[in-house]
Amino acid sequence: MALGQAPGHTTCPGGNFVSRSYRPGVVASSEETTMSDTPEPEVHQHDSPWVVDATPETFDAEVFARSQELLVVVDFWAPWCAPCRTLGPILEDLAKQYDGSFMLVKVDTEKLPEATTQFGVQGIPAVYAVVDGKIANAFNGAMPEPELREWIDQVLVVGGVAEAVRLEEIAPEAALAKYQALATKDPSNTDVKIGLARMLLQQDDVDECQTIMAELEARGYLEPEAEKVKAALDLHGMKDDDLAETREAATAKPDDGELQFQLAESLAGAQQFEEALEICLALVEKDRHGVGEPSRKLMLEIFRALPDDSELITTYRRKLSMVLY
Repeated sequence: MALGQAPGHTTCPGGNFVSRSYRPGVVASSEETTMSDTPEPEVHQHDSPWVVDATPETFDAEVFARSQELLVVVDFWAPWCAPCRTLGPILEDLAKQYDGSFMLVKVDTEKLPEATTQFGVQGIPAVYAVVDGKIANAFNGAMPEPELREWIDQVLVVGGVAEAVRLEEIAPEAALAKYQALATKDPSNTDVKIGLARMLLQQDDVDECQTIMAELEARGYLEPEAEKVKAALDLHGMKDDDLAETREAATAKPDDGELQFQLAESLAGAQQFEEALEICLALVEKDRHGVGEPSRKLMLEIFRALPDDSELITTYRRKLSMVLY
């Protein structure tokens, strides 16, 4: 969910916060949330390093910057809100119990109206899970501890996936281990399955990758990221046990389109995508309706396997369009 107004909120006449919860929970009623003439804010001395009170000066750092490294749970509350006084201590106790798995950031809506508006909060208590600077999940109203613990476990998996994605390039083995641990905690999580399949393929564990992809395909559809893994898996099947020999044969007969295409397939299977694309492009230009057609299709398969922001996609899509049109 992007920052902005959360779904299912309304404001009652008189300006008191109320909410229609879009997750299970009890929402503060207008009677409970009416501010008294002489409110007495509670002063909380937190006994855990994983609970902090945000200020206007620290809010961005505590929530958005910290969420790049750790799951952040933001609790919007006010001292006059009875359900907030019920939920707050439970959240704080869980933050202490989870001991660093997430950071609880307490936001007094009276003191941080700008942050409250930024998140679109209109009913309190309102609790948001923030991962990588984005809202991953949220709920309104008080929630019993068992349900709250379940919710935290769910968003911890989301945070774990984000951490695993960050590890993929810099520490692939650690990323694989992270995905495997997450799969044990939440075996039905699609994002975990996709990430695990991606890392298994990178480690040449084709059989396990195929098993996961078969489970995903059995649903009748694939997410965009799953499509990329499938494309990469198909390309991996083209991997040549002796790429040097294939290259030598193609070099010896540069005018043999079939040999050139075999080399392109072998290169794609070895993830040497730029050279494979260059060979395919030349074949499309030279023999559009012959070997050029499978070469065009191989280029499209490579595009599907590459990250969306890859410069190779931009460059070779443009070159291919120029050749075709």
